Amino acid sequence: MDLATLKQFTEHFDTTACVLSVTTNPDGSYDKICLEGGNDAYIQSFPSSVHFVPGSVYTTYIPQDLNFEHFIYSAAVLKKNTHAYVYSDFFGAWFNIFSFPIKSDNPNKFYCVYTQEVDENNDPELMAKHSAKISSEVLKICIKLRESNDFEKAIDEVICDIRVMCKASQCCLLLTDCETGSTYLQSESIQDGTTLKSFKSRLEHPFPRDARTWIEGLAGSNCLIIRNEQDMETIKKRKVSWYDSLVEAGVTSGAIFPLVNKSNIVGFIWLTNFDTKNTDFVKETLELASFFIASDVANNQLFNRLEKLSNNDLLTGVKNRNAMNNWVTAYTEGKTLPPSSIGVIFLDLNGLKTVNDNLGHHEGDELLKTAANVLKKIFAECDIYRAGGDEFMIIAQNYSKEYLEKRILLLQDSDYNPSQVHFAVGFYYREGYCDIIGAMKKADSLMYENKNRYYAEHPELKNR
Repeated sequence: MDLATLKQFTEHFDTTACVLSVTTNPDGSYDKICLEGGNDAYIQSFPSSVHFVPGSVYTTYIPQDLNFEHFIYSAAVLKKNTHAYVYSDFFGAWFNIFSFPIKSDNPNKFYCVYTQEVDENNDPELMAKHSAKISSEVLKICIKLRESNDFEKAIDEVICDIRVMCKASQCCLLLTDCETGSTYLQSESIQDGTTLKSFKSRLEHPFPRDARTWIEGLAGSNCLIIRNEQDMETIKKRKVSWYDSLVEAGVTSGAIFPLVNKSNIVGFIWLTNFDTKNTDFVKETLELASFFIASDVANNQLFNRLEKLSNNDLLTGVKNRNAMNNWVTAYTEGKTLPPSSIGVIFLDLNGLKTVNDNLGHHEGDELLKTAANVLKKIFAECDIYRAGGDEFMIIAQNYSKEYLEKRILLLQDSDYNPSQVHFAVGFYYREGYCDIIGAMKKADSLMYENKNRYYAEHPELKNR
């Protein structure tokens, strides 16, 4: 097939179009994919600085993309008419792409036509055009996510369903921490009898925890699918440490689908050792399903952040007065499991007003943070609340009185309190049922008695 004929053929397309060739090896794998020629619209789509040379390997012009290679291989070698609607990070746009085979007389070289339409904004109608089977599977996922009020239970069921649907040995949902960029395991489903280890062990060394490493592994594609040894070799060239960890874990095929919500990656779906005969079905189904899963993940993360903001003191990091009131209400209404004993510790940070007046409120805030860190170190197992201003309250459940008294003494220990911040302390302890409101009032009263003694000994600090 000569270049002039290819050029003439592609000019019959109104859209950008080109002809690609796939050279195969005796074992059926492909050696290289080349861009043989294209119409004027396609050639003009290249930057002016790029000189197009017919017959060049396609990676001369764009980064290597395993999904693109599989797309072209399916059309040219497997003689399938292929279609996809995908987003490319490299171009920053959506592509509506088609490819269909061209007859070849060469037993080791195959051809296909590739044509594309560029869409800067995703088209919902194109995203929704899937087979009845794919639509049915994704609809089941959506129903489970929407009907359940328990996010963790629903997502566990969905991840298990995906593993079974894809005939995979393992499927995981890995979420990313927006602040640190780290990746952590939210849900995992493992096939009975598999030799694969839990993903928890692979999140430790040497498997990458940093979400940015996962993104680099995608190499600008909307997903990464490893189908065979040839794809594994590509991963080896791209990141050898990643390849080594996959081999060590016994991974022969795998797929990573990023969960993207409003341009932010909130997590990944990871599939291990799946049925590669159904790669196209797996790819199309999870591309669509990940869109809805990402939305639910983002909503859940937002809810958790709002809940944290509503219950945590932003300055000190301990729980706030709202959280304290909610706990007291739940306790008095019998909505919490009653402890065998309860200790209530009220603390007031002495000298805060003096610091604020003499050194400024910034230094006063630093003193509050230091004080909170001391309490978190000594009472790490207990609930610590900032009741307001310079006052803190600690609720200690199921601890002995002697243990808590020893903890209180550590407030004066330089190893635990190196800055020597000083607290006025009131402590009330009760075994069995406790009138929590009365206990809080008693602890508060004892704290003020302690404070008055402190200022009697240090009258120069009595400026509050």
